[in-house]
Amino acid sequence: MTSAHEAWDVRIFQKECRSLARAGYEVIELTNEAADARRDGVRILGLGTCRNRLHRMTTKMVAMARQAFRLRADVYHFHDPDLLPLALLLRAFHKCVIYDIHEDLPSTILYKHYIPAWLRVHLMRLTELIENAASRAMSGLVAATPAIANRFRRINENTVVVNNFPILAELAPAEKKEWSQRSMSVAYIGGIAEGRGIRELLSAMSQLPAIEAKLELAGWYSNPALETELIHSPAWRHVTWHGLLLRAGIAELLGSVRAGIVSFHPEPNCVTAQPTKLFEYMSAGIPVIASDFPLWRRIVATAGCGLLVDPCDPSSIAEAISYLLTHDGEAEAMGQRGRAAVERQYNWEIEEGNLLGFYASLLHVTRDHVPALKPYAGS
Repeated sequence: MTSAHEAWDVRIFQKECRSLARAGYEVIELTNEAADARRDGVRILGLGTCRNRLHRMTTKMVAMARQAFRLRADVYHFHDPDLLPLALLLRAFHKCVIYDIHEDLPSTILYKHYIPAWLRVHLMRLTELIENAASRAMSGLVAATPAIANRFRRINENTVVVNNFPILAELAPAEKKEWSQRSMSVAYIGGIAEGRGIRELLSAMSQLPAIEAKLELAGWYSNPALETELIHSPAWRHVTWHGLLLRAGIAELLGSVRAGIVSFHPEPNCVTAQPTKLFEYMSAGIPVIASDFPLWRRIVATAGCGLLVDPCDPSSIAEAISYLLTHDGEAEAMGQRGRAAVERQYNWEIEEGNLLGFYASLLHVTRDHVPALKPYAGS
């Protein structure tokens, strides 16, 4: 069940729904899509698109509740805090309900541009109280990172970590390409916002005139005003804008660049996060340029797969970009080590087992009662 994500969301559909379907479960994804669909053994029930956030949290919430009870499911697995009232209603009727927690919601409120600044701290505290109370009543919690799980285990001991790591086959290089044939460019994919370091990144690109490097930028803007401002800035000449890419497009883009960047600011919700793009860059076999946070340092330094930077210092970012663009041998070796780390540890095929084991424990069945997994088809 999701009210805020698209039906084909990578974590919800590509990973979790498809894995459950492959394991023999009947999987129905209840969404706010315009129409019904069926793909990879998963049935999509679309309740129609939302006009705005208020419409989503009122009219669409009622429609989703009506459909949820009509389905009489064995397990209700929801992904959005908006759906907590519905989840509590389902629990009141003794339904098995899982809350899949993608991020530390209270800490993100401090950086929501559409919430008045004077209201954010108070709303953050209220949100934490409400989310904690509701989570205590859930049958189980799925946390997208260990840090999130650590927060919720004291509230609900039936908490499992299912990391949002990449599917092994999805972003692997399609063919061996000589590193020297790649364009003199680096990539950033995903949400674009000030807190995710877009200003410093563009400033860093402006410091590389001799290399004539390009920033391959793909994703979406959290603030339309920021998009307008950046497009009209002098630094935009260093950008190749790709917009929102499908998974195949992301794989193609990452297969053509020499590094991937994730230079988030040291905000509370970022420092302990495990950004999916970090592991996707590694999966694609390219070196990473990442913010020097303790958690990220352990991942990148242990794997030997990239360089760490001060995300608030454009010169630090520029120096890392310049190094990787001018040291082919070391850059390629970093990319290979990152891919090896994904194959060894940071992949969905491992996390899939954690998800299926959690379902089995909730339903009080053993894996012997679940059909054997079919060979994984990637994307």
